[in-house]
Amino acid sequence: MHSVIQVVTTTDKKADAERIARELVEGRLAACVQVIGPVLSTYRWKGRVETAEEWQCWAKTEAGLYEDVEKAIRAIHPYELPEIVAMPVLRGSPEYLDWLLQELRGRP
Repeated sequence: MHSVIQVVTTTDKKADAERIARELVEGRLAACVQVIGPVLSTYRWKGRVETAEEWQCWAKTEAGLYEDVEKAIRAIHPYELPEIVAMPVLRGSPEYLDWLLQELRGRP
């Protein structure tokens, strides 16, 4: 059994998404972060329906690191209320999951 999760956040600038990705991986809070975009987001904010072009960050990490990942994202993120959500990884190739956990723990 593993405790791998994916943490997703979005931001309006590719450079911000790349900075979040680099900080999480360099800090061993994520083994890998994929930056995807642009994506079109439609949402309600302060009583109005808004549409924005955004970039997604998909961070692969361990459930026990979630609070640290959230804290790191909040420290960098420019939004007043950033999306930060986590989803469990139900299954994955054993070799990939082993690599992911080893990277988080700083082992070669």
